[in-house]
Amino acid sequence: MTAHTQVFDQWIRGNFCHLNSQLEQLYWQQDDKANVENIGSEFKQQLQTEGTELIQTLLDEGNTDEGFDNAFDLLGNVGLYMAACRRHEITEPSREKVSPLTEASALAMHIGASIGVTPRFATAHLTTHNKAINGVYKRFTDLPAEQLFIDYNTKGILAYKRAADALIKIQPLGISHPITADLLKIAKQALQDVISSNSILFNKLETDAFFYQVRPYYKPYRVGKEVYRGANAGDFAGINVIDLQLGLCFANEPSYSQMLVDKFLYMMPEDQLMLRDCMRRNSLMDDFLAASACHQQSWYSENLSLFLEVCALHGETAIQHHNQLVEKYIAQAAKTMEQQHLAKVTASGPPLQALLGSLEKLRDRRAAANRTDIRTRFTDINTLKASLIS
Repeated sequence: MTAHTQVFDQWIRGNFCHLNSQLEQLYWQQDDKANVENIGSEFKQQLQTEGTELIQTLLDEGNTDEGFDNAFDLLGNVGLYMAACRRHEITEPSREKVSPLTEASALAMHIGASIGVTPRFATAHLTTHNKAINGVYKRFTDLPAEQLFIDYNTKGILAYKRAADALIKIQPLGISHPITADLLKIAKQALQDVISSNSILFNKLETDAFFYQVRPYYKPYRVGKEVYRGANAGDFAGINVIDLQLGLCFANEPSYSQMLVDKFLYMMPEDQLMLRDCMRRNSLMDDFLAASACHQQSWYSENLSLFLEVCALHGETAIQHHNQLVEKYIAQAAKTMEQQHLAKVTASGPPLQALLGSLEKLRDRRAAANRTDIRTRFTDINTLKASLIS
């Protein structure tokens, strides 16, 4: 990390966080908590001026080839600054054709193109690749709701990654290998950890604090001429590796494959490689269906029973996420929002009802629900369950 990069990092961890927190306190005092117009103008100007000056210094310094980790970290800091400017409507993509944050856009595009990721902050910047210094990691604000959200997002993501890593290791061993049971047990425990983490978040995170003080930092914003959607908690390979390895979702199904295409550059490069590799493999479900003639073998009953438990748990995490977290923190919270703000609710871009509809279908694919309008594994799951009885 160069001296200029370090100064910028210290600003993000210090006054940047402080300025955002002060602005959030001002917004929170209003009856219309979503309004940011004509509020805290001095703080907003200070935020933009200080950030631009620090980024200009980094642009002047040029590419110092400090390696991927440092480049990715710097991209995150630039992205946090641009996201904060978007949150406070210093910049707003619907009223601009080019981002007014010229220096930040130039630096973000330079770094993003050089390391193969999208030129904005991604989920990893605030979760799995967010280095703590003296026990404190980077955040937009010092508000408790944001810390709670990031803490439990990180726990959930790491648990999903443990499950995905275990399932991938089954591929070269095969479903009949005696160690496959151990790997399925690891995946089972990891998904139980996701459920526990989500439950704590659901019970502790206050709805309005999330909706009005945390969610707005995840909106789409413009980098140069292009608008990039907001960071999403699902922007890592693990959850899709689980989908595909279990066979609950299909890489060649148009809406699911479109989702994968849309999220590739929001993931770490190693995640991109892992997911591409996974997309070409057979699923464990198809392997078990092909091995139904072995239903009287002890390995079959043990490993298939565990596999079905893992499928059920993955479905339970999807149901929990949609029916509790999405419903509580997005759908229900949006009903109390002033009408003029509704068009800007979602981080992914589409209108709220369209987003909720697509998330509902994804939930039902992961849960192998009995639906005729989309392809699910409802029948195949029941076929496998029946093979354990026969």
